[in-house]
Amino acid sequence: MAESVYKIIELVGTSENSWEEAARNAVETAAKSLQELRIAEVSMLDMKIEDGKVVAYRARVKVSFKYLGKEA
Repeated sequence: MAESVYKIIELVGTSENSWEEAARNAVETAAKSLQELRIAEVSMLDMKIEDGKVVAYRARVKVSFKYLGKEA
């Protein structure tokens, strides 16, 4: 089995409905421009509050993907 190297980046996804949807939004948006996503780890959850009401859920997500190096 060949050895691989993975890069980890941190993203923040948002949703008006739930933390789960916020995390999914972060991963699915990243998947549009990154190749070979491997693992996503939710590292923090928070909410945006306006006038005493929750208006958005936010999920901070660490995403790993295979590092391919520079293109030749």
